[in-house]
Amino acid sequence: MRVHVGCEFVQTAEQAVHAIVQVEPRPDTESTVVSEMWDEQTVAISTTYNDQYHNLCRRLTFPVGTSVLRYDAMVEVTDQVDDFEPSALEVPPARLPGSALVYAMPSRFCPSDELGTFAFQTFGHEQPGWTRVQVICDWVHANIEFGYVNTWPTKTAADVLATRQGVCRDFAHLAVTICRSLNIPARYAFGYLPDIDVPVDAAMDFCAWMEVYLGDRWYTFDPRNNTRRKGRVLIGRGRDALDVAMVTSFGALRLDSMTVWADRAD
Repeated sequence: MRVHVGCEFVQTAEQAVHAIVQVEPRPDTESTVVSEMWDEQTVAISTTYNDQYHNLCRRLTFPVGTSVLRYDAMVEVTDQVDDFEPSALEVPPARLPGSALVYAMPSRFCPSDELGTFAFQTFGHEQPGWTRVQVICDWVHANIEFGYVNTWPTKTAADVLATRQGVCRDFAHLAVTICRSLNIPARYAFGYLPDIDVPVDAAMDFCAWMEVYLGDRWYTFDPRNNTRRKGRVLIGRGRDALDVAMVTSFGALRLDSMTVWADRAD
């Protein structure tokens, strides 16, 4: 099926600010970009590169004043829900591939070394593998209150656990951190998620989830929505949100507004 995705940022700079933008679908996934367009009226689109996690990053410079940056795309994705494999097993650290080890370690927003005691006391007795990861998602979904006023840019998973509040990024950070505390590799992912076959109860926004290494591959888990969904368009993945920020600016850049759309095209 095809989904229509995109976003618009209105931002103000007092001096020219260079930035990295990550809003385009990641090319090495099952999704295929059919068409895309950038609005370059106020911001000159510059070069692209792939970072160390193979995410597609775009470099540009915001001029002095207020700028509008708009991206719009039609993307073809699978019409199946996220994979479900309840028999998938955890892999002992000694047998993990080198590419997965980095996602078993602490990171800026996922201090798994700080939450080890909580993780083992709360989830150490659960059946290892898919079941334990799902129990973690169930707990985060049930115990963290969603709200845009309940977060801040530097909020870590430890802060989320302490406040029991946050947005989808915070749900993902906490679940990732708990998994890593139990030696289960988990990575942060974000992108577009259309409201297909689910009730619509809020305005569209970017969505954050996590990918967990079980058996011999990565699986998608979504502690914020806590259900298997269809239509995901992955933008980026990394250790945490620091690696895949929508806009990373090298200077003061005020966000005035952000609009996101993700809808089934047919």
